[in-house]
Amino acid sequence: MARLQEISKNLSAYLDMISVSEGTHGHGDDGYNILVGGTTFHDYSKHPNIIVTLNPRLKSTAAGRYQILARYAKAYSKMLGLKDFTPESQDRIAIQYIKERHALEDIEAGRIESAIKRCRSVWASFPGAGYGQHEHKIGRLLVAFADAKSGRLA
Repeated sequence: MARLQEISKNLSAYLDMISVSEGTHGHGDDGYNILVGGTTFHDYSKHPNIIVTLNPRLKSTAAGRYQILARYAKAYSKMLGLKDFTPESQDRIAIQYIKERHALEDIEAGRIESAIKRCRSVWASFPGAGYGQHEHKIGRLLVAFADAKSGRLA
């Protein structure tokens, strides 16, 4: 579950849905300490910036619940005035991504399919992302959103 308390139920459920899509939900500290590939990190003072080789052609620094790349964590932390990579900071970065893709209004209005489409350039696991990685079907993500919103996502 998202750690920020001051967000709406829809936004919290959408963040939970992202963690399901990115494969971090239910692992480690609810995904907040997961490196791409599934290992964990334990220092939230900054993005771990560990390069993980996933295959001979794919290396990544993705980390945390929303699989944030190190270069973006650095830029967004500066922009948002964040001092660390705690769960709350990760939530704030993900929300900033959402805002920049003009998807927040869709989320609040319950237009989740539209919000997913708007954010697919951020999360490689979203349908239509086009990064050559596994993409979930829209139906799977809509179920994850509904489960998160109702409290059934455990």
